Formats: sequence, C-alpha cells, structure tokens
Amino acid sequence: MAEISVHAHRFGGREFRFGNAEVGTGTRAALLIYRRSVRDALLAEGLAKGHPWVPNSGWITFHVRSDEHLNHAVWLLRLFYLRYAMKAAPDPCELLDRQSQELDLSPHFRSLLEPLLPVKATRGSIGSIEPLTT
Repeated sequence: MAEISVHAHRFGGREFRFGNAEVGTGTRAALLIYRRSVRDALLAEGLAKGHPWVPNSGWITFHVRSDEHLNHAVWLLRLFYLRYAMKAAPDPCELLDRQSQELDLSPHFRSLLEPLLPVKATRGSIGSIEPLTT
C-alpha cells in the first residue's frame, strides 16, 4: 500500500504525496483535495473552508493554530487517506468499518465514502453481497 510522503513544495512549505499524486500542502494550513461530495459536507458542517484560490474545486483549507487544530488536521488527513487506502486494502469494507469507528464518522460521512469502495468489494458488514460501484 502506498504511503504519504513529505516533500518541499514548489511555492514553499511542505507538499504531501500519496504515491506520486500531490494530495496536500502546507505548514500552518492543511490544503487537501477531496471528492466533491465529501468536500461539500466538510464545508457545510464547518469542518474546513474552501480553498482560497480554487473555491469551486474539491480542495479544502484548514488553518492549524493550536494543538486542537492539529488534531483536527490529522483527522482530515486520515479521512482523505482512507479514500486511497480502501483501493489497496485486501478487505476494503473491513477497513471502512474500522476507520469509521476510529474516526468517529457520522453515518452521513460514511455514506459519502461507500461509493469509493472498489467494485470488487462487498458490503459484508451490513449483510449485502452485492458489489458496490464507483
């Protein structure tokens, strides 16, 4: 499974990559790209702000100004990482179940992530054996 790596960003600060894909930047702000439906839910619940330069994208901004903010930034990173981790997991449904509990995801956020399960995955945790589509 690919891991998140940290590199110098071309405009300063740090760049976070999942494999070769840039997934976030920042030093005092978390700038991450989410699936649009997840991004919209984060904004609606006040858990992040839209990106200042590309407000109509999937990018979000979250400023880290305290330890509490840092904990929330880690939560945002873990939520983001889950999308990609499910693609590589041997049992993506189990991973989603476990991470939903660890991240204390609301049923709404979990439902936004279920369509991201690989097609071969099943909904074993809720009794269905039908493949999910992306």
